[in-house]
Amino acid sequence: MLNTESFESEGVYHIFSHVNGTEIIFRESSNYQYFLEKIEKYILPVADIYAYCLLPNHFHLLLRFKNFDEINHENEHHFLMKSFSDLLNAYAKAYNKVYNRKGALFLNTVKRKRIRDEKYLLKVLHYIHNNPVNHGFVNQIEDWKHTSYSSYVNMQKSSKMERSEIMKYFETLENFILYHRSDVEYDFMDLE
Repeated sequence: MLNTESFESEGVYHIFSHVNGTEIIFRESSNYQYFLEKIEKYILPVADIYAYCLLPNHFHLLLRFKNFDEINHENEHHFLMKSFSDLLNAYAKAYNKVYNRKGALFLNTVKRKRIRDEKYLLKVLHYIHNNPVNHGFVNQIEDWKHTSYSSYVNMQKSSKMERSEIMKYFETLENFILYHRSDVEYDFMDLE
């Protein structure tokens, strides 16, 4: 079930949020880039990003929170959630100013699901990278520019993402690509 588990240091999570209503949150290429800059500012200090996908009306992140031993366990969730609140608020504020709009841009909650095993981790990775194909934005996974998939395929390019942890599950880059082209069942994921 989503949103019932608190964020915890060193926990791995699938996180996503959706636009409030029927608008879009990324109207042009610069919006996608700006959102990634805000992820770098607000999320990278507290988490390693394994995968992401940005679509016109929602986004997905696969990440692992860093170790925060100095944080009181009772306040840990609020400390980690504040980073997401700051991310979404900063983006929405800038977006509202640029497009002369008012009100909430995102739904009130950041949906989240803790990942506790390798099988689920790999299915979420597949799901996130294939999201543009599943939603009909492109026919081929590599044709959508706003995912982390191309960062994995072009490993020689530097990246702020933590790719080495995910690549441990694949013997070669070719196996990574083949996995993403395979059919994977998502029915167990409960993404509502």
